[in-house]
Amino acid sequence: MAYRNGNYVAFYVAEPFDASPLAAHATKDFCYYNMLRAWKGKDASFPFFDSHGKTYNVRDDSNWETTLKPRLRERLRSSKNIVLFLSSNTVSSRALREEIDYGINDQELPVIVIYPDYDSKESLLDNGSLKASVKKLWDKLPVFRDSMSNVPTLHVPLKQSLIKSALSDEDFMLSTKTDPKIYRYNP
Repeated sequence: MAYRNGNYVAFYVAEPFDASPLAAHATKDFCYYNMLRAWKGKDASFPFFDSHGKTYNVRDDSNWETTLKPRLRERLRSSKNIVLFLSSNTVSSRALREEIDYGINDQELPVIVIYPDYDSKESLLDNGSLKASVKKLWDKLPVFRDSMSNVPTLHVPLKQSLIKSALSDEDFMLSTKTDPKIYRYNP
C-alpha cells in the first residue's frame, strides 16, 4: 500500500487536454492547480503535497482504460484527501467524474472544496449557511453532489491563508478524518 501523504487535486480541463503551455494557461481550473504548486515552490512550508507528482506523467492521448484511469486511481490511492476546484468553469468530464467517484466512494477520501469564484469566508455564506449559488455549483458535478455525504467536505474560498489552514486540518485527512458532513470556516 502506498504512503498516503499527498493531496490529490481534481479540476476540470477540456478533453482531450493539451498540456502545451498555451493550452494549459487558457484553462482556468488548471491554473488554480498551478497556483497551489507555485505557493509550495515559493514557501516550502506550505502544506501542499502534490499526488500528481507521485507517478510518471502520461500523455492525454493515452488509452483511457489501460493508462489514464489506472494512473488516476494510483495517485488517489497515495492521497490523504482530495482538493477539488469547483468553479463556474467546471464541467463534469469523464476524468473528473472518475476522480471524484473513485476518490470518495472507493477510497473514502475527505474533500476540501475550493471555490475560485469566492474570495472570503463571508462571500460563501448567506445568513450563516452556504449560499444557494455555491450549492448550485455542486450540480455541475453530480457525482460529487450525490456522494459528498459519504465523507467530510470542507468548503473554502480561494484565499491562500484559508487554503493553508484547510490543507493542515487533520479532520480532512484520511487517517484522522472527522464525521461525514459539510463543514465551512466561520467568519
